[in-house]
Amino acid sequence: MDYSELEADILRLIVAATEGDVRAFGEETITRLVRPELLRGAAEDELTEEARAALTTACANVLTISAAELHDELATIYDGILVEDDLDPGVLTAISALAHWHSYLEQNRRGELYELAIRSVEDIDHEVSADLDDILATPEMAAEYERIRRLLDPGTRQERGTHGR
Repeated sequence: MDYSELEADILRLIVAATEGDVRAFGEETITRLVRPELLRGAAEDELTEEARAALTTACANVLTISAAELHDELATIYDGILVEDDLDPGVLTAISALAHWHSYLEQNRRGELYELAIRSVEDIDHEVSADLDDILATPEMAAEYERIRRLLDPGTRQERGTHGR
């Protein structure tokens, strides 16, 4: 499977999924994309102290924070970015994921969850440098694709007998 086929399949899965499956996918994916180890590479000269605190708070409370609260935290983060183009990749991933999650919470648009899925694939790609012509060739990328399918496609869960694990 090449990268464009992967993108198309993820979009198909998100469109076809139930509301409950989409929400569970979103929650698991946002939690993965804002994990604390992604923020460890942030240099002190990239974000103000207030922005770092807002980022830490938003990431730690991502599943319980309201859309309005997340909006405020994101505004503090954006106002506190001190570099133009060179944010740490983990920090950039977390901020991007929080922005998509905020939009999803506010507008319930599945397209935002598609974007989270793509950020998650990109995060794995950053770790393993996947081959775009055979995107599932690495075990890590194959596992991420399987995670996405398992959460979004109930038939996949039933066939494997995992029932939502």
